[in-house]
Amino acid sequence: MAAPEEGALAMAEVQLLTFENPSPARVYEVSIELPEFTCLCPFSGYPDFAILRVLYQPGPRVLELKALKLYVNSFRNRPISHEAVAVGILDDLVAAADPLWIELVADFNRRGNVHTVVRVSHGERRPC
Repeated sequence: MAAPEEGALAMAEVQLLTFENPSPARVYEVSIELPEFTCLCPFSGYPDFAILRVLYQPGPRVLELKALKLYVNSFRNRPISHEAVAVGILDDLVAAADPLWIELVADFNRRGNVHTVVRVSHGERRPC
């Protein structure tokens, strides 16, 4: 088992990893749900919680899941708006994997009677 310091170091040095698409000639979709996303509200400092849902059609590269998990965990103590979370994560996923099409839905828990869902996409979705 890793010591807490090793876990914090791993999150500080996180980078998105990919691997070669095993079927680049076929259009298919990959769905990923990350139900434990947390960050900090940049105005109040209170924690924000969300479910992140990624749906994408791989291009030349596929996202490696453990690296994606660590990347998402790196937001835990970062003050950032809901909109910046969704747009920033999508931009990083596009830069790493160059998907044909990708959509990210950031569904934030209600706080103060407000429920926020941010949806952002890139590319053109093709039929599978």
